[in-house]
Amino acid sequence: MGSADAAGRRSRTLRAELALKTLTAGLEPRDRLRRVLEQALVFTAATLAAVYTADEDADQLCLAESVGVPRALYGLRDTYPLSGGAPPAKVHRSQRPLWLTPEDLSRCADARRLPAGDFSLGVLPLRNGGCLTAVSDNPDGFDAEDRECLQRLADAVTGPEPVPADTGELPGSAFSLAVDSGRVEVDDETLDLLGIAPDDFDGSIETLLAHTVPEDLPSLMSVVEADHMSIGDRELEFRILQPSGEPRWLRLRGRLLPAEEGRPARLVGTVADASKARPAVSDVTRVQRLAAALSTAGTVREVSRAVVTALRTPLQADRIALAELEADRLVVTILDPPEPEAWPELWRAEWRSEWPDAPVLAMPTLAAALREGRAAVRSAGTHLEPALAEVGPGGLAVLPLPAGGRTAGACLIGWDSPHDFGPDERALLTAVAGLAGQALVRARAFDAEHELVGMLQRALLPRRLPRLPGAAAVARYLPTTADLELGGDWYDVIPLPDNHVALLIGDVQGHSAGAATLMGQMRTALRAYAVEGHPPDVVVSHANRLLMDMESDLFATCCYVDVDMEEGLAWYVRAGHPPPVLRYPDGSTEITESEGGPPLGVIAEADFPINQLRLQPGTLVALTTDGLVESAELDIEVGLARLADGLSAADPEHLGLVADALLAGANRNDDVALLLVRYDGMAVRPLRESWTVWRVPEAVRHARRFTRRTLRAWGVREEPDTALLVVSELVTNALVHTDGRVRLDLTLLNHRLRIAVADSSPRTPVKPPSIGWEATGGRGILLVEAMSASWGALPVSGGKQVWADVILDPAAT
Repeated sequence: MGSADAAGRRSRTLRAELALKTLTAGLEPRDRLRRVLEQALVFTAATLAAVYTADEDADQLCLAESVGVPRALYGLRDTYPLSGGAPPAKVHRSQRPLWLTPEDLSRCADARRLPAGDFSLGVLPLRNGGCLTAVSDNPDGFDAEDRECLQRLADAVTGPEPVPADTGELPGSAFSLAVDSGRVEVDDETLDLLGIAPDDFDGSIETLLAHTVPEDLPSLMSVVEADHMSIGDRELEFRILQPSGEPRWLRLRGRLLPAEEGRPARLVGTVADASKARPAVSDVTRVQRLAAALSTAGTVREVSRAVVTALRTPLQADRIALAELEADRLVVTILDPPEPEAWPELWRAEWRSEWPDAPVLAMPTLAAALREGRAAVRSAGTHLEPALAEVGPGGLAVLPLPAGGRTAGACLIGWDSPHDFGPDERALLTAVAGLAGQALVRARAFDAEHELVGMLQRALLPRRLPRLPGAAAVARYLPTTADLELGGDWYDVIPLPDNHVALLIGDVQGHSAGAATLMGQMRTALRAYAVEGHPPDVVVSHANRLLMDMESDLFATCCYVDVDMEEGLAWYVRAGHPPPVLRYPDGSTEITESEGGPPLGVIAEADFPINQLRLQPGTLVALTTDGLVESAELDIEVGLARLADGLSAADPEHLGLVADALLAGANRNDDVALLLVRYDGMAVRPLRESWTVWRVPEAVRHARRFTRRTLRAWGVREEPDTALLVVSELVTNALVHTDGRVRLDLTLLNHRLRIAVADSSPRTPVKPPSIGWEATGGRGILLVEAMSASWGALPVSGGKQVWADVILDPAAT
């Protein structure tokens, strides 16, 4: 037995010495001192280690460095008088170590300054004066192995700096990894920590990494992969899965040694059981991880999920609820488990859509905790109101979430089996509540601001798409999640005369209020130019000149498509924008190839070539912004090909599902706009005829005769006097009040006859408010209004078109 103990001590000593050699070489004195003290936490039962040195006046000991849990928990001070009776002063004077149990500490001269508790103290002298002080939560004190390791560490504090050595032999619990080949030498003790039998280990680093918890693998890979390494120290805590399925925390400490002649660069170091080396590391680590998770949580739901992740498994709780406090009501943001059946019947009665909300006054226990601002812990058997009794029959913790002097919400944690609340657990709950409250207020502000941004963005886009003759359309807009700035992506669908439809999609440079404002201006301008009746190239050219005149620092891209719903023809223009993508009825796709112009606002006299498409019934037209097909990691050609593949695999009968599927993998670092239009073709095509009205004395009679002849050709058997009267009045007004060419257009669709007269004057007719009995004119528009179902005027290429609809008797057609 004696030889086994000696071997154990030698193993512990060798591991500590190897750690000192590999982890402290080349460090600055302060960093080296801290690294030496950290080894006390790794290789002994110490939870706190500190070094005291004499000051220049040699009348007191001053703290030089400490690691581990806060010193205040054990009553250690920053200074001690050299002449006093405190253990550090005694050791400094006597140069002999002291090993004090809780009973010894209660009798020491400085006991009144030490808090009551079951902890032990070890104080070892340093060769140059001062002492190394170590604290252990073990009331039996430090054993022989711990004392020997602490003595080696005390010698290392003032001894010469060790130089990394390569003897070719590995002491226990150590490893050596060749970074070029991934081959690793490791002892049986390390394999035992990893849960690997020696016979099952093949010397490959991949075999060791396979036992790592997946969430910790990236950080561990960054330590052991050569591409991520530079000469220096490595330190990391990570988890492995034991054969039982439970995770175990391990601490890796190592140093990368440069390549030498005949030997590659190597990572050498030690692996230790972190859960044993630091008894309190689990709770501290949980709080640290929660703080890190909350620092990146942007929304209330993300904050809630982070709190549940931090508490549910460590506390072995059966249910956790997190709720925001709004006035006198609690609005639950997350329930874990989410099934309603796991929660009280009263909660299910108060269910509001996705989550319940309930008045605080209905739960006095909760109301009292929120009012006092202190956590309330109720053990099994405590009488509680029905709304809370079923949450935790075996134990209930009610945590107010404080934030800035007020309460932001509450967290309920319940257990079904009887649960004891220890002091460590209460401290953990208090720490978590403080972090969660601050994060909840921050996330609530983020949610409110994000909703405001979304509301402003939606206000700049069409509320709904119009119903189209012979087509169906859907649109989607996804704002970026990278920030809270307004985006510049937009889309529009514009019904035009003669069953034409303009499809428009565009993107303004950047994400800002300026970009959103410019987006609204450009969308309005393009719609106005389109409604005036200009062809696509003229519409885009006008918008380009407008943007140049605005002297904006931003530019915009767009794609404008004019679709003739009767003929199935489309004409489109691109201004620095991705091209349309077509999906044909047989499932094949086409990324249209055409010449495009520059972005709007770059070149004043730019050319915008017009291109033609022929659409078969069932063809799907997809227009999108670059956020869907291009990113820093994705070339636009690859993105367009992916879009085409998604369209090919989609069912065009359900455009909404197609749009959602295409956006499923969208890049959320940029805004995305998507417009899908399925061209079905018009089931009934209107009949059309046009005639140029010459400026002759009998022009009106010729117009009426043209109308009669056309209606007879269309099968209208009875001559409609109303239509002829409307033709007379509209043609007369155009001839009398304008100059230049006049054109009469007739359109018949489903017994509805549209009579339209176009002229070269942009001035629209105005209905007179009143006409005296002696007036000889001004009654034409009044007659048109009285005799037609509806009438109006449209701008057309610098002039206007005045139209009126007349309903024909179905029996006459």
